Amino acid sequence: MPTEFTVRGSHSAFQPPERGTAHITLAFQGPALQPAYDRVVHDLEAVKASVQELHDPADGPVTWWSTQHVRTWAQRPWNKDGKQLPLVHHASVGVQVKFRDFGRLATWVGRLVSSAEGFRLDGVEWALTEARRVELERTVRVRAVQEAARRAQEYADALGLGTVRPVAVADAGMLSQGISPMGGGGPAAYMRMAAKESGGGAELELAPEDIEVSAEVDARFVAE
Repeated sequence: MPTEFTVRGSHSAFQPPERGTAHITLAFQGPALQPAYDRVVHDLEAVKASVQELHDPADGPVTWWSTQHVRTWAQRPWNKDGKQLPLVHHASVGVQVKFRDFGRLATWVGRLVSSAEGFRLDGVEWALTEARRVELERTVRVRAVQEAARRAQEYADALGLGTVRPVAVADAGMLSQGISPMGGGGPAAYMRMAAKESGGGAELELAPEDIEVSAEVDARFVAE
């Protein structure tokens, strides 16, 4: 009677990021709506002009960018004594800019920090190109299956059995009663950054971590 082995194989690969998408916000507030709105629109046009100078999908520092619609709202705050204060009007807009050149990314952000009063850097999302990500996913899946086969054979060898034969391979979790795969894309990799003082003022340093691409598979083998 054949002996059955159910094992899990996994593999991870690490790759330095190839793209960095800056998520920024331009925002102002004040006692009247129009001045806040006009200031955001003015700064947005300046940001768009700076991006357009760098944008070239083929070989420019910026490969892609987008802007949201300007959003406005008002709120009536309270002071520490519980008294409601006059309306404060807000205006803000989000911008995303994807860079392939991380040095230019740091320079671009540094200039905006010093020139746009309402500028806020919400983070930098690091990623691989689509082609490289697909290539790594294929590689780690193959290695995960190989790891599962190796583990099954080691169990069979420990029992003095012959060569194992695969009967089922699936994403992790799908060979059990519940058929929903485990794992997933995981959280996006954001940046670590620091500002250091130099002779020319503050200089932004970006420290992207490697992107991890991993795979887990469950496999069932039998051996006589």
